[in-house]
Amino acid sequence: MNPNIHRQTLGDLLHRSAARTPNKLAIVCGETRWTYAELDRISERLAAGLAQRGVTKGKCVAILARNSHAFAAMRFALARLGAVLVPINFMLKAEEVAYILRHAGATMLATDSALATLARAAAALDTTVRDLVWLPAEDPSEPQADMIGFNILAACSAALPDVAPCGNDLAQIVYTSGTESSPKGAMLTHDAVLWQYVSCIVDAGIAQDDVMLHALPLYHCAQLDVFFGPSIYVGATNVITARPVPDNLLPLIARHGISSFFAPPTVWISLLRSPLFDATDLSRLCKGYYGASIMPVEVLRELAQRLPNVRLWNLYGQTEIAPLATMLGPEDQLRKPGSCGRAVLNVETRVVDDAMRDVAPGEVGEIVHRSPHLMLGYFHDDERTAAAFEGGWFHSGDLATVDDEGYITVVDRKKDMIKTGGENVASREVEEALYRLPQVSEVAVIGVPHPYWVEAVVAVVVVKSGHSLTEPQLLVHCKATLASFKVPKGVIFVDALPKTPSGKLLKRHLREAHTAFFSVN
Repeated sequence: MNPNIHRQTLGDLLHRSAARTPNKLAIVCGETRWTYAELDRISERLAAGLAQRGVTKGKCVAILARNSHAFAAMRFALARLGAVLVPINFMLKAEEVAYILRHAGATMLATDSALATLARAAAALDTTVRDLVWLPAEDPSEPQADMIGFNILAACSAALPDVAPCGNDLAQIVYTSGTESSPKGAMLTHDAVLWQYVSCIVDAGIAQDDVMLHALPLYHCAQLDVFFGPSIYVGATNVITARPVPDNLLPLIARHGISSFFAPPTVWISLLRSPLFDATDLSRLCKGYYGASIMPVEVLRELAQRLPNVRLWNLYGQTEIAPLATMLGPEDQLRKPGSCGRAVLNVETRVVDDAMRDVAPGEVGEIVHRSPHLMLGYFHDDERTAAAFEGGWFHSGDLATVDDEGYITVVDRKKDMIKTGGENVASREVEEALYRLPQVSEVAVIGVPHPYWVEAVVAVVVVKSGHSLTEPQLLVHCKATLASFKVPKGVIFVDALPKTPSGKLLKRHLREAHTAFFSVN
């Protein structure tokens, strides 16, 4: 039997939505407006153009670009070819980008005019990249003469190769920071991503009549796969922007009649504080989503008061589970504040002790999952893959409690991950950068509560005897070597770091001691 009869891939998803509602508006981005039929046709031609440039099934293609209609089309074109998408955080430095390109073995890098300099610099650092592709952005921009043009690729009239991707093929490798200095590439199949889409549609109420605003970066799996992908699946209308700031977001919500919007707490807070907020028509906004960090309870109450028609969802997960794992629904926002809810449709979640026994209500344990959403493993990293799946469950690394109704509340991160403004920062990576300063004797990087970022990176530093080091000197060094969101927003100089008798650093003590740092500084 022909295997295509049963095929269900990301490429098929768009094609089927276009068959159902060909004339419905699918994408709005700046002055670009594509119906589902147009998006499907452009993605098909783009796939054929990429194939002529040597992109074949299983080849990795990286995207280093801000949100755009072209990013969206590339996502589906790669899926049609059975190629592997590698989305890259555009806030990284050139060497950080180059590491991902080398590790993934990417042969092509797509970028936009604003990031072209970074893309060229990274690709030149001993990577496997052969072709650079220019993507048009939300605002008009000049094509890059040394790059293959998106419009040229999308005008290809050649027939698409019969590559027949299938559900268990690799769809994407998404790099996620851990406590280690090098990021890990989570391998996700078409099946994993699509099962996750089903959970999103059912539990987060994503529907065909939504007009959804996508403002957070599409390189991040939350915007790409919790919201954009499921919205295309059901045939909703998608407004794409690259500027998640109030002066842009609030007019877009009013102009396009946005009904559905996702943002981390920091962005919701910025909207509430904007002088435009009360003057903007937000009457059609009825679904609000947040995640990446905990929403302060006072902000939840303010949202409920100032946006009484908006139902809120808190979505929790991580890249390795594609990424949605649990959900706190609208009816529980103020009843269970701070909780990340319970497992979504296609996920089984437990909170366990070190012996993999379920903890009692109120006790702290680690969150573990089983799900068809889950990654295959970490790319070229058998050791960390084995550790992540030890005992037959995926170990999230997050510590949590569970109450007598089964609602989970994250209380700490087992691997000292800091989540600041919706971005993950590995404390060890920042520590290693600081240890390159000859004046540093010891350093511990922690996350501290912050009124805007929710959690901010803070460096606690012991200076070597006989040396001197100032905060400006330390920050200049960090800004030269780290992405901006990884740079400490506070520095504390101490004589010694707290440790156990065996020499283990007590970061929990540091967090407790400095929890009020930003309320007094």
